[in-house]
Amino acid sequence: MSAINEARATRSPSHSPSQTSSHPPSDSPSYSRHPFGTRRVAILGADQTGKTWLAKALTATFAQVAQGWSIADGTPLLNAALAEQRFNDSTLYPMALAQQAQFDFTLLMGLDGAWLSAPPDPDNPKNAQDAAKRSHTDTLLRQALNRAGLAFHVVYGQGPQRLNNALLALGLPSQDLAALEMREQSQFAIHQGRTVWQCNDCSDPECEHRLFTGLLAQR
Repeated sequence: MSAINEARATRSPSHSPSQTSSHPPSDSPSYSRHPFGTRRVAILGADQTGKTWLAKALTATFAQVAQGWSIADGTPLLNAALAEQRFNDSTLYPMALAQQAQFDFTLLMGLDGAWLSAPPDPDNPKNAQDAAKRSHTDTLLRQALNRAGLAFHVVYGQGPQRLNNALLALGLPSQDLAALEMREQSQFAIHQGRTVWQCNDCSDPECEHRLFTGLLAQR
């Protein structure tokens, strides 16, 4: 595998999302370049849901096998949601949604586990408060995306499983065939083979909940 030609990863201030770009050589067999240029991916989610981890993991993966992808670790839409949550200020949404519409993909981090530096203390009431705040942020992001008619994919899983699920959401090959098989089996179980599964076009919250519950049951 040829060495990467260029890779950039920066973490910007809170009001300017960081951009992570990957432009490796053109000899990658598994991923093809978008004919109209770089495909842009926005990663959104509440605090401590693994946004930065996934941005770095995707960048590292694209550096080895992909080309023509740009990753944004957070966008102005997250700032708009936090402004509404903390200050009841919804004035940032119009501009934030206009910018969000420029992305080819939006990945929303699932709430299947906070990405904390240490295990949470079950006796600490702050943990429940933090979980409630994450849930509220998640709800505001979903509502804003739905109002604007912007498609998004919810990404669950921890570590490599989350990376693989993100790759699948982007229509790219999973690095772990077991993850792909588990997802396909869960999707078939939901619909019992009655319809063709179109995950990339689906944001049905009930269906998403049933899929997530099925994945947890297999752990």
